Amino acid sequence: MFDLSGKVAVITGSSRGIGRSIATSMSMAGAKVVISSRKAEACEKVVADIVGAGGEAISVPCNVSEHAQLQNLVERTIEAFGRLDILVCNAAVSPYFGPMETMPEDAYDRIMNCNVKSNFLLTRMAAAHMVKNGGGNIILISSIGANQGSNTLAIYGISKAADSSMVKSLAIEWGPRGIRANCIAPGLIKTDMSRALWENEKLLKNVEEGTPVRRMGQPEDVGGVAVFLASRAAAYVTGQTIVVDGGITIKEPA
Repeated sequence: MFDLSGKVAVITGSSRGIGRSIATSMSMAGAKVVISSRKAEACEKVVADIVGAGGEAISVPCNVSEHAQLQNLVERTIEAFGRLDILVCNAAVSPYFGPMETMPEDAYDRIMNCNVKSNFLLTRMAAAHMVKNGGGNIILISSIGANQGSNTLAIYGISKAADSSMVKSLAIEWGPRGIRANCIAPGLIKTDMSRALWENEKLLKNVEEGTPVRRMGQPEDVGGVAVFLASRAAAYVTGQTIVVDGGITIKEPA
C-alpha cells in the first residue's frame, strides 16, 4: 500500500530539514528522487547519502523563484528518468520577523513569489507530464501558521494559507485526469528555520509541555506522511490538508 517503486519524485528544498526527510523517506519506499535546492553542493551531499543507502537519486539545483529554473527542473527530471509522478513543493522562505506595519515590500514579494507563485507555476509544469503516465501526486508543504494570526509572521502565514487553498483547486482541476493534490501542515519541527527556538532551553521546554505528545517535531515525522499521501494507501484522499503538529492546535486556549 505504501510502495513507491517505479515512481519518480521531485522534492524542492530537499537539501535539508523537512524536504530532505521527505526525499529520504520516498527513496526508502522505492521512489527515484530528484534533490533540489539553490546550492548544488548541498544537493549532491543528499544524493550521495541516498545512493549510499541503495537508492536512486539525482541533483538538480533550482531557485524556485526563477521561472526558467523551474522549467529546467522538470525538463532535467524527464531527461533523466523519462517520467514525473510525484511533486513535493517544500521550498519556502521567511525573511522577515515583525509586524506587517513595518514590513518592507520586497520582503513581502520574496515570500509570496517563493512560497506561492513558484508552486502555482511548478505544479502545472509537472502535472502536464503526470497525465501522460496516467496521473500522479502533488503535495504542498503548508504550516499550522496558515490558520493562525501573527504579529511577527503574518505574511508567511498568509502564503501558507494560500498553499492550503491551492490544493483544493488543483484537486478539482486535475482529479479527472488522475492527479491527486494534498497539503501537509507541519507544526513546530526541529529545522534550521526554528533553530532560535529549540536552542533556547526555556522556550523549548514551554513548547514541549504545551504539546500533547510532549516533544518537538522531527523532520522524519513529516516524511512518512508524505509517503502516505503519494502512495496507494491515500488513493481516495485529495484536496486535503493533513496537520502534523503533535496535537498542539487541537488544545483549548490557555
